[in-house]
Amino acid sequence: MPAEAEGGAVPAQSKGSWSSFLKSIASFNGDLASLTAPAFILSTQSLVEFSAYWTENTSLWIAITQEKDPAKRALLVLKWLLNTLKQQYCSRSEKLGSEKKPLNPFLGELFIGSWDDEFGQTTLVSEQVSHHPPVTAYCITNQKHRIQLQGYNGQKASFSRTIHIKQIGHSLLTLYPPGSDTPESYLICLPTLHIESLIYGAPFVELGKFIHIVSSSGYISKIDFTGKGWVSGKKNSFTATLWKDGEGSEKNPLYSADGQWSDAFTLKEGEGKRAKEIQTFKPSDIKLSRLSVASLEEQDVLESRKAWANVARSIEKGDMDATSHFKSRIENAQRALRKQEQDEKREWQRVFFSQADPKSPAEQAFQALVQKISGFGPNSWEGVAPDKTGGIWRYDEKKAAAAKKPYHKDGLLALGENADGTSAPISRVTTNQSGVPT
Repeated sequence: MPAEAEGGAVPAQSKGSWSSFLKSIASFNGDLASLTAPAFILSTQSLVEFSAYWTENTSLWIAITQEKDPAKRALLVLKWLLNTLKQQYCSRSEKLGSEKKPLNPFLGELFIGSWDDEFGQTTLVSEQVSHHPPVTAYCITNQKHRIQLQGYNGQKASFSRTIHIKQIGHSLLTLYPPGSDTPESYLICLPTLHIESLIYGAPFVELGKFIHIVSSSGYISKIDFTGKGWVSGKKNSFTATLWKDGEGSEKNPLYSADGQWSDAFTLKEGEGKRAKEIQTFKPSDIKLSRLSVASLEEQDVLESRKAWANVARSIEKGDMDATSHFKSRIENAQRALRKQEQDEKREWQRVFFSQADPKSPAEQAFQALVQKISGFGPNSWEGVAPDKTGGIWRYDEKKAAAAKKPYHKDGLLALGENADGTSAPISRVTTNQSGVPT
């Protein structure tokens, strides 16, 4: 049923602005992220927060570390990843009625939190490591169970009948199997997105094409996304296969799965008519762990929710003049810093992430996984495209150990603010030799 018939996502007073926005999208040639959407479609949440969706299903993530059999462990990785798709690409539509346009993170923006539950503490660090091109890096770690997920992604949006979003980057899952001191890694591709139901003003995310998961243990998974066609099919549909490199293939897998990643899917041993059903699984049945984030008073000025607090409040009130004022204040201060850094031939210092060391054993092992994916054919992914992501980003343990608040001196001025929250003259924003605003 069309979204408008389900309750009318576009408020009557906003239909004109929504129509104008759609027309501007259709005629725009650049990155759509720079366009300002109508108030009712704006999110109060920055894109830098989206990293948290990876491991809200902590129980499934930790379960991977408890499985001794490598094939079943690879299946648990596939199951966990499929479960994350609902949180990453569907949960906001279910909660808010439609997908909202997130705030574009500024360079240096941080989002820090932790999940504290029966599995111990799982920590999250997310940082905007590049602005042109925009790239968010993240690292999620549970030391008790010796598992870590890190990665980065950029997004490029374009329009052709609908909004298409290409995600550039990857995730790298590293864990220690039970009783082993040898790490096992899984390289995870990122799906392409397209936004449906724009004409009704109730946009939702659909996934397109396919992605791979390749592991250092030799197991490979492929997920094909189909979605709903004009005549048949169901929303958010997919099929998946898992096989051992050199012992099977996509057409002769050890395991398979199919269903809807947002609703229910079935895991099977084998594929086709002879497949043996293992489990039918509903992501909504999984209890999600609650992320703990410091209060605004305790956050550093560059932490996302504190930095965007005035913008978020203005969006909630529907006050677009105030939204534009506070948003422009941040953007203008950031532009001034970028210009000054360019003039002084230096760059912003990242707090938690650095460029990957290609000579390190971990990075060489990663490159071996990259070669496996590259072997699937040309244009299969853009997971390692340094020219499109400002480099290859990795969590820096030494930086993290030394990091403490304030992460950047006089960060308020870097956001165009004085200590009392009033606007600061952009000319007052200067930096020292280390690239720290002073």
